[in-house]
Amino acid sequence: MAPTGCSRFPLTLERSKKGSCKFARNSSSLSELIICFGEMLIDFIATSAGVSLADSDGFKKAVGGAPANVAVGISRLGGFAAFMGKVGKDEFGYILADILKENNVDNSGMRLDPHARSALAFVTLRSDGECKFMFYRTPSADMLLHEKELGRLLEKGVTSIWNQADIIKISEDEIEFLTGGDDPYDDGVVLKKLYHPNLKLLLVTEGSAGCRYYTKEFKGKVAGIKADAVDTTGAGDSFVAAILNSLGSEINLYKDERKLREALLFANGCGALTVQKKGAIPALPTKEAVNQLLQQTTA
Repeated sequence: MAPTGCSRFPLTLERSKKGSCKFARNSSSLSELIICFGEMLIDFIATSAGVSLADSDGFKKAVGGAPANVAVGISRLGGFAAFMGKVGKDEFGYILADILKENNVDNSGMRLDPHARSALAFVTLRSDGECKFMFYRTPSADMLLHEKELGRLLEKGVTSIWNQADIIKISEDEIEFLTGGDDPYDDGVVLKKLYHPNLKLLLVTEGSAGCRYYTKEFKGKVAGIKADAVDTTGAGDSFVAAILNSLGSEINLYKDERKLREALLFANGCGALTVQKKGAIPALPTKEAVNQLLQQTTA
């Protein structure tokens, strides 16, 4: 998962006189601001499923990048989000900045680099909706963001996402990669090789099968919601947006298993709705749409 941070206090992004970004408390905000840091790019999605990039007749332009998808997903669900990252000072870069603003995401932490291009990705879709990506970076602007451009990033209450991570969301494929091919469905593998003493919540997503959760006190699984997948791009990001939005409202959610399971069921619903449309950001659902889906599935 691309780096994403969750703050415990209402925050806004401010730009200093030198152009770097910093965080400041915002006492007027009644909700928690979640700050997403990382890449944002343009996806060119093949218009025909089940063919290679070379054989595709055309491509549809869409905004992508996991941290940006998460930020927009939070906003769609009624939360408050900001994005920090670098794009090229080019036509694509301006499109990316505008998309965030159109979706009520604070983009004041974005940097536009006149010396690098915005990142591009070409995406092919299999007949089952799974995706394959080819990235064009030489390098692109998102890879050139330097520490000195960020100013003071860590304020009291901003959840750590570095080596001492508080919350981790990981997929089955990522477990296999990180463990050298061990069984991603083995709780023993997950707890022995991935869980660490400072971790408060570890989530493992299993696509349409749902997700597993691990805390110091309990572990379990929440079943997925059946959906006819058209494009799986952004499904995991939609899931993460839902969980971070829930944690933004109740930071100790992971301590109450009943509340955690409710939040994870809602997150599974977000993923199920997202795969039913092409493109990540256009497919990210509203809270009302997810609640309606959950009512239909439990009726």
